[in-house]
Amino acid sequence: MTANVSQTPPASPTPSPLHAVVADDFDAVNRTIVAQLNSKVPLVETIGQYIIESGGKRLRPLLVLLAARSLGYKGDKHISLATLIEFMHTSTLLHDDVVDESHMRRGKKTANDAWGNAPSVLVGDFLYSRSFQMMVDVGSMRIMAILSGATCVIAEGEVLQLTNIGNPSISEADYFDTILGKTAMLFEAASHSGAVLADASPEQERALQYYGRYLGLAFQLIDDLLDYQGDAEAMGKNVGDDLAEGKPTLPLIHAMERGTPEQAKLIRQVIRKGGLEQLDEVLEIINATGALEYTRARAHEMADKALAELNALPPSPYRDSMANIARLAVDRKA
Repeated sequence: MTANVSQTPPASPTPSPLHAVVADDFDAVNRTIVAQLNSKVPLVETIGQYIIESGGKRLRPLLVLLAARSLGYKGDKHISLATLIEFMHTSTLLHDDVVDESHMRRGKKTANDAWGNAPSVLVGDFLYSRSFQMMVDVGSMRIMAILSGATCVIAEGEVLQLTNIGNPSISEADYFDTILGKTAMLFEAASHSGAVLADASPEQERALQYYGRYLGLAFQLIDDLLDYQGDAEAMGKNVGDDLAEGKPTLPLIHAMERGTPEQAKLIRQVIRKGGLEQLDEVLEIINATGALEYTRARAHEMADKALAELNALPPSPYRDSMANIARLAVDRKA
């Protein structure tokens, strides 16, 4: 199957105040994305360009830029570092959509729906490989250790999520272990590696590492909340997609813990079989048990922890932008 895509360079995210303080750096990242997507195999460029053009704020590369600049970094290797982080993220999206058998992402066909599973997986592999080529060019063994370690944790998180599909017995602690790996780890690696690049003090390095971790947890918690409360058009996917796949996310875990035995039994049954036939009943239970309010409260708790870590950094517009990212992560609607 083929898809019609333009051959223009990948589109930049919609400008926002978050990007303004590193606008020149961000333009350089976008140019580097175009250059590093180059391949002698046209389909690699086509699929890579397609998914990178699919939208999103490119928060992970933004964290690299902000972390490095917040500590006074004056070089240019943060551009390569930010780009390779984006390639790592894009690769995980390609693989995730194949595993989840997804058809839509951010309102567009997924690459696997447009071209098939095999090309999507292989282009994902190409992007991972290109990111490691660029890691060598950055020239820091510590950064390579951080990012190579992160890729293992991310893969483990994805496998953990896969093994938990259809399992209504996972605990809240199990859930947090899963989202730490599959989502928060790349946020953490982005801000942590930016700190290392800038020769951060041990205190500042740890602060930026944990800032990324808590931000990533907050971000995923809101994602999981929006699956039951979000605007389908704004999200670019359908409400209830996680339920349809049998994913036991925090709203469901909390609803099972707080609901009546009958309510908990119904949710367990739905998780085991997947599907949306009983979505309305599940939504009623989620609302009755305050599961969304609880999930939002946990997200705000993580965002507050991220904000507290920023106290280790000197005041700057870059630190302010990182603080705003943490706030916006829990206030977003998509």
